Amino acid sequence: MPHNVLSSGLLDKLLRKKDSGKDKKDSENKRDEKDLIDPVKEDFTLDDIETTADIKIPDNPLDMVIGQDHAVEYAKLAAKQRRHLLLVGPPGVGKSMIAQGIAELLPKPREQIEVYHNPANPERPIVKVRTRDEVEKEDSDTLLSPEEVPEPVAEQLGFRCPSCGEYSDPDCRYCPRCGAQKYSARTYRATQYDRATSRQVAVIYERVGDRIRVVKPDSEGEEKKVLVPLDRKPFVQATGASETELLGDVKHCPWGGDEQLGEPPYKRVIPGAVHEAHEGVLFIDELAQLGPLQQHLLTAMQEKEYPITGKNPQSSGAAVRVEGVPCDFILVGACNIQDLPMILSPLRSRIQGEGYEVLMKTTMPDTEENRAKLAQFVAQEVERDGRIPHATREAVEEIVKEARRRARVIDGERDALTLRLRDLSGVVRLAGDLAVMEGAKYIEPKHVRAAIKKAKPVEDQIIEEYGSLEEGLRRDVATCSLSSPAAQQRVIQGDTTDSYYHQEDKRGYI
Repeated sequence: MPHNVLSSGLLDKLLRKKDSGKDKKDSENKRDEKDLIDPVKEDFTLDDIETTADIKIPDNPLDMVIGQDHAVEYAKLAAKQRRHLLLVGPPGVGKSMIAQGIAELLPKPREQIEVYHNPANPERPIVKVRTRDEVEKEDSDTLLSPEEVPEPVAEQLGFRCPSCGEYSDPDCRYCPRCGAQKYSARTYRATQYDRATSRQVAVIYERVGDRIRVVKPDSEGEEKKVLVPLDRKPFVQATGASETELLGDVKHCPWGGDEQLGEPPYKRVIPGAVHEAHEGVLFIDELAQLGPLQQHLLTAMQEKEYPITGKNPQSSGAAVRVEGVPCDFILVGACNIQDLPMILSPLRSRIQGEGYEVLMKTTMPDTEENRAKLAQFVAQEVERDGRIPHATREAVEEIVKEARRRARVIDGERDALTLRLRDLSGVVRLAGDLAVMEGAKYIEPKHVRAAIKKAKPVEDQIIEEYGSLEEGLRRDVATCSLSSPAAQQRVIQGDTTDSYYHQEDKRGYI
């Protein structure tokens, strides 16, 4: 029997076992759901929980943000009034989570952006914006069941088994009846006889959930490409984006878009992040790192539309230009305090005039309520990781002690808890990994203490090992850069006169 084919009885047994386990787990989760503490609706303290499994994880990312209540308030205003937002603060305090939370509060996109072939001037494709009602009406006319399309099409899209003909879920890679592997294409191009024109026309079949959309060229020649689909995520991240990624591009065609050999220009148009974020949120962390692209971002914010052109002057796409592509988005930018001078002044002015600038907090008061928020943070990290167990109340108390210590050491704040939670999440994960290795049911205080001891920056490890960063550098240069044992020994003793590395060469190590 081929390795990818299971007998019908064995496959059914495995599926029943898997479904049974899933149903059992779902029933347990459902049974315990009503007993969980909802941090959004009720206040609690550490004494109210036995483990972090007693805490319900909020659905909205804004409710998962810890200790940044003022920033969350501005975020809700930005979502309701469609304002831009600049979040300033160190890494790991919740900036990206706030941006995602704004996107969760926005209504579903109402417009689909399409680009059409322009017969009069193919290098100038035409943009059309269609409303949700128009798109859904067309879909209702063209969506078919798998049984309504030709069998070869259903097979290519993963609905029908090519071996036994059984219809099943296209996301299931193997047939539940015979175990044969199925195809898994999301689109399939075929030809079909058009009675109206008495010729063969290209037809594209596209998988849409458990249905199939049929896309046919218009009889009058209005061929189109969906540039920004109606059903899309309202959150687009463009951190570190290149010019093409941010503003779009037109792909090169080696045949110059020839009608017979090449690909027409409208099919080669690629949207940028500013266009994909239309009606949604465009999040750019380290905003200052965009450099000169900030000017183009400002133009897109001002005009609420930005043309797409070919970026490579040596490409055939350079001759193509699509005017008036909508890009009405909410910009959520983030940066560190030292990078503020690097943000373009007109861009800052645009954000200030049509939005808010918010300084993120790095600590919060050491109160019972905020200690409970740290327990919520631990529960969220456990759920997000998915590979570590929940923590006991006593383990959370150890994490609270570490948060208190970091607030004092890093920020010089007493009676406070750190909000640099990304670094603290590393302690939670390491403690969880230690618990898994030990076979413990929960993260216990000893696991947290061991994780705090082990989870040290490499600089601290160098100081512990060598006594100082300079000594570690000297040893590294000596042992790794000099082939002669005698020369290594002289460097260790402080003599670097014959070393390949001079003093200026060492600066990159420090």
